Amino acid sequence: MEFLGTSQNASYCGPKKICSFTDPLDVQAPVIQECYQPYYLPGYRYLNTWRPSLFHKISSTQVCPEEGATCQGIQKPPTILPSLRSGLFCRYSSHDWDRSHEMQMRGAEASRLWAGRLTGDSMRLMQDKDQLTNQMQEGTCRNLGQRLSDIGFWKSELTYELERLLNENRGLDAVRKRLECAAEEVNCPLQVALECLYHREKRIGIDLVHDNVEKNLIQEVDLLKCCQEQMRKLAQRIEIQLRDNRDAQHTVERDLEDKSSAQFIDEKCFNLRNTSDCISFFHGMEKVDGTISVPETWAKFSNDNIRHSQNMRANSIRLQEEAKNLFDTLSDQMWKQFTNTNLAFNARIAEVTDVKNKLQMQLAKTLQEIFQAESTIALLERSIIAKECPLKVAQTRLECRTRRPNVELCRDIPQFKLVNEVFTIDDTLQTLKLRLRETQDTLQMLVMTKCRLEHELAIKANTLCIDKEKCMCMRRTFPSTPRLVGYT
Repeated sequence: MEFLGTSQNASYCGPKKICSFTDPLDVQAPVIQECYQPYYLPGYRYLNTWRPSLFHKISSTQVCPEEGATCQGIQKPPTILPSLRSGLFCRYSSHDWDRSHEMQMRGAEASRLWAGRLTGDSMRLMQDKDQLTNQMQEGTCRNLGQRLSDIGFWKSELTYELERLLNENRGLDAVRKRLECAAEEVNCPLQVALECLYHREKRIGIDLVHDNVEKNLIQEVDLLKCCQEQMRKLAQRIEIQLRDNRDAQHTVERDLEDKSSAQFIDEKCFNLRNTSDCISFFHGMEKVDGTISVPETWAKFSNDNIRHSQNMRANSIRLQEEAKNLFDTLSDQMWKQFTNTNLAFNARIAEVTDVKNKLQMQLAKTLQEIFQAESTIALLERSIIAKECPLKVAQTRLECRTRRPNVELCRDIPQFKLVNEVFTIDDTLQTLKLRLRETQDTLQMLVMTKCRLEHELAIKANTLCIDKEKCMCMRRTFPSTPRLVGYT
């Protein structure tokens, strides 16, 4: 065992020193040195910081060898102490004894208070943890109950959607048998519309425009082809839709089966209690996470399945309505589109005629502007030539004034005015030249415009010939309604 600190040895407990008595008046008082330096451990400073105090008290009364009387005021400790008196001075004082017991009492009370607090905290901790455990178990039961409610809700939604999907499949299968007739009579108006489109492809230049007539012709062709192809191929489309419906049906049924299994498992978990027989320890299960979804994705999965089934049902309803409308309103739609196309032809012919007249007027005005531009160019050229002589005069004056001798080379008012005149005339010339170039460009543009107008007039004449004489001559007859709906 290693002792820390310094032993409690007073200075008079060391080796004996030889001291010779001399005249008390010539002897100085000895210096008392304390060699006790206690070592304090952390936290134990006030429990062990005691030391005897009697060995500090040294008799202050000494007997003079000559007079045999008491010498007052001279403190000289004896140099050699008997062993008994040394032991007496090493004992503790009453103050040390009281202080030690007080420290012991305080330490015991502190330990007792700490133990009491720890016991109270432990009791409260156990109560809190018991309460927390019960609350968590009740919360888990509530969550399981809510989960069962959610599963029941989605099961009812999936069941309802499955029944509606099955009914729609049966209706769609019945419609498929009604779509094998009444398609050949559409070939005649379809051929007329295609011929009109082919003739209009012979238009020239800018008149090859996607105008209202072409839109109506394309709509007419699309409508006729749609009617014809739907009557021939709608059965195949319905077969494809039935296949998609069966795929959605299998998805919903599989989801329903998974929901039933999950509901059975969660009901079993919901009915488990602390007194159940089938509970056991499964160490490490809380660290295993085999889940593949969260509540949002779980609900979204069933919602997506329902939405997919609803989309399939909507497509089925749309196909049935399409087939029904095809049989009921085929004639009216064709006649309406035929009339709209003819009206568009008449409006286009009138529009092209109006544009042709306006182009002729613009051509006349353009010719007038060309004449005016040529006159303006001639005037500008003459104006530029007229400004050259004043510029020469001003520059000549400046050049002559540069030959003035010595101090006569003064920046006077004539010099300043001449410089300003040169800059002004030069700026005027630049402006006139720029305007001349712009006018020449404008003249060139007017000439090109005249050429374009003449070309446009030729294009408009060709367009009027195609729309008025070729296309409208073919669009005078249209099949009757009974033939369009397939009765003949």
